[in-house]
Amino acid sequence: MTVESILGLLLIGGIAGWLAGLLVHGMGQGILLNIVVGVIGAFLGGALFAQLGVPVGGLVGNLAAATVGAVLLLGLLRLIHKA
Repeated sequence: MTVESILGLLLIGGIAGWLAGLLVHGMGQGILLNIVVGVIGAFLGGALFAQLGVPVGGLVGNLAAATVGAVLLLGLLRLIHKA
């Protein structure tokens, strides 16, 4: 993995985590947790989109997949936290 791809992953992860925090009300975190949630969400969203046969490419597609994955992750964390 190159330095550029790592920086891109962190940037997209940070934005996706921030967007997911806005969409899932009450789940706001700091920048570090936003990046972690977004990066994990990127892997989840990418796997989900691949299973559904939805092509993901480019900045917008990767950001969308990461955001969907991060929202799902925060939703699961919310369900676990309430239980």
